[in-house]
Amino acid sequence: MKYLLLLAVLGVAYFLWRNARVAARGAPKRPPPPLPQEMVRCAECGVHLPRADAVAGTNGLPYCSAEHRLRSGS
Repeated sequence: MKYLLLLAVLGVAYFLWRNARVAARGAPKRPPPPLPQEMVRCAECGVHLPRADAVAGTNGLPYCSAEHRLRSGS
């Protein structure tokens, strides 16, 4: 019984020592969240997508794919 109590005390001491060591190192740095992107609406189907992913038509309207750009005739 006394060995079980000794083992429990050593386990708690190890747990407290490990937590103090991790806290002293500091929390890991997370990268900043990405900046919001401007969203545009496809002139053919109406789906919203980031402007960087849009396909520009000859009329200046954004499209979600080259197929929709060709389907609209621009």
